[in-house]
Amino acid sequence: MRSVLEFVKVEHTLFSLPFVLMGYVLALAEYDLDPGIDLLWILLAAVGARGLAMALNRIIDRDIDAANPRTQGRHLASGSMSLQTAWMLAAAFLAMLLVSAGLLNQVALMMAWLPVLAFVAYPYMKRFTWLCHFWLGLCLGLAPAGAWVAMAADVHGWAAITDALWAPTILPISLGVAFWITAFDINYARMDIESDRAQGIHSFPSRFDERATTRTTIQLSLLWFACFAVSDPVESIWFLAAAGAMALANIAVVLRMDRMADFQTTLFRVSMLTGWALLAALMLSFMTEPTAVGA
Repeated sequence: MRSVLEFVKVEHTLFSLPFVLMGYVLALAEYDLDPGIDLLWILLAAVGARGLAMALNRIIDRDIDAANPRTQGRHLASGSMSLQTAWMLAAAFLAMLLVSAGLLNQVALMMAWLPVLAFVAYPYMKRFTWLCHFWLGLCLGLAPAGAWVAMAADVHGWAAITDALWAPTILPISLGVAFWITAFDINYARMDIESDRAQGIHSFPSRFDERATTRTTIQLSLLWFACFAVSDPVESIWFLAAAGAMALANIAVVLRMDRMADFQTTLFRVSMLTGWALLAALMLSFMTEPTAVGA
């Protein structure tokens, strides 16, 4: 079990989980739904999706990982886990995603192909373009959208998608998540600049210089704040304040990275905290301004 959890980096689920829950909470508020067993299926689907994404990434990138000093200790790269076992884990996570989606409703099940396709495509993107960071952002941006659609489909069925009911409510949140993850991943790639250049892997830091990487990170952070600022929960001062504070915190970490003993660890923790701070602010807005969210 420990090997499996390390293989799929279970702690990285903490990045997407708060935004899954935000999509769920916003749908509950908008349609005045009662919390129920659907929350369990959404959480299991999220874990399945995250596990599948990581398993596919490890499988497809195993040769790249083996040639990178930072990642050559990973399970497949080092040979501590067989490729067959990795495929079995991927199949198990896929089954978790599909079964959980099916227990939600038909729309959720029939749309499960979208995140799976995004997960399969991502590892190949880095072989062709530095825009791979934006593709990863898209993958995580599907988290709140998927939870919202799963709940909205209980009320509207396919109209939740075909009538673009998702656009005013969850689209700004999903875009915000996408830009936020893109900014994080660009900085995460700083660790592998030399290896990426040697292997012909395309990343923003290996393609552009340090100054451009920092400048783009700041721009993306301001952009994801703007997305959250124009979303439905903006009427809540708690949500807006949390978004502003976390945007500034992320920018401050990047600007001060040369003074930090472990920039990547600090960045990881601040980035992980961002989602949970926004979720907490959203929940607080329910308790203090119940008509402001989803009105």
